[in-house]
Amino acid sequence: MAEQADGQALDEVVTFTSDLIRIDTTNRGGGDCQERPAAEYAAARLAEAGIEPTLLERTKGRTNVVARIEGTDPSADALLLHGHLDVVPAEAADWGVHPFSGEIRDGVVWGRGAVDMKNMDAMILAVLRAWARQGVRPRRDIVVAFTADEEASAEDGSGFLADEHAALFEGCTEGISESGAFTFHDGAGRQIYPLSAGERGTAWLKLTARGRAGHGSKVNKDNAVTRLAAAITRIGEHEWPLRLTPTVRAALTELAELYGIEPDLTDVDRLLDKLGPAARLVESTIRSSANPTMLDAGYKINVIPGEAVAHVDGRYLPGGEDEFRDTLDLLTGPDVDWEFHHHEVALQAPVDSATFARMRAAVEEFAPEGHVVPYCMSGGTDAKQFSRLGITGYGFTPLKLPEGYDYNAMFHGVDERVPVEALHFGVRVLDRFLRTA
Repeated sequence: MAEQADGQALDEVVTFTSDLIRIDTTNRGGGDCQERPAAEYAAARLAEAGIEPTLLERTKGRTNVVARIEGTDPSADALLLHGHLDVVPAEAADWGVHPFSGEIRDGVVWGRGAVDMKNMDAMILAVLRAWARQGVRPRRDIVVAFTADEEASAEDGSGFLADEHAALFEGCTEGISESGAFTFHDGAGRQIYPLSAGERGTAWLKLTARGRAGHGSKVNKDNAVTRLAAAITRIGEHEWPLRLTPTVRAALTELAELYGIEPDLTDVDRLLDKLGPAARLVESTIRSSANPTMLDAGYKINVIPGEAVAHVDGRYLPGGEDEFRDTLDLLTGPDVDWEFHHHEVALQAPVDSATFARMRAAVEEFAPEGHVVPYCMSGGTDAKQFSRLGITGYGFTPLKLPEGYDYNAMFHGVDERVPVEALHFGVRVLDRFLRTA
């Protein structure tokens, strides 16, 4: 067996995760986030290992870190390894442990970012520092990017890097980042490790209805609130058609094989019923979706406003953007206008690539009881912005999780936390994959 990440790396991944959590990088979406302290922390850990970091800002305090580790084969394509430094807000009063304490209690690291995604940032740092101690060099160049602003528009983060500093990513053809290679327990003793090879597109929408302002006691057939309410009701109740992308087809086929079920893709709803809890890995990615999330209208109860606004979180499947646009035109109707508040592409990565096979092999080496399957993310990551540079993105943040641990509930949830043993597993698997990549 090849040399593995050392014991110091296992200690460091826990320390780094805890330290990064204690650096409050809350991103509320209004531009007030300050990732710089976390970026400086990551840059210092790289510099200590002899890796030269570059710090880059589009906006003061919204700092990104980029570094390159040269490989032994200059003809090989480079690999991008990226993680974001910002986190979503957390209300301390709702938590059992303060969200920015980074407390380590009973073998678990607590705090905002423990899963999304300061754990992966810490894994990257721990592995690269172990390599520096051991004199390890990868086959292909590895570009590391710690980004700002992923939890909002990414304009100060990966979007800025892709648009303004493309040269730093020269030669990168593939990238890996969050949300893949975690343990999914199906409740029947099986441990499934989904590897992300796709993302639905992001379509955050602003809907505006206009009408005739007037007194609340008068008849008004041109009520903007009524028009808007009708439109968002149609959107919320719409049944989007089934569309199977290659990644989801592969996921369903492999899951059916695992459960000894005929992979009948002509009756997907029936197939999902037969998969039981494992259906959760694909059920959000067999259709596009649009969920109304925010409403804003009026200023006084007895005044009919002339304008009403709503926001909708839309997600569309790879290849489904035109259908999504046409459907929104129909659902909003002639009395409501809609526009993109934020818009990013859908992604799809091949599941038959050498990189996917190496990720699968790395997980199986350290979790031989596990079953690796491809899947498509229902949400999105910085891989969308880096795709502008021709970089194919995969989700690969390996974590071996105990039964009863709700991984998906940790994302943006209360009492976010990650087991120490999961971090150790992640370092070992990431190390193995990168050595073979």
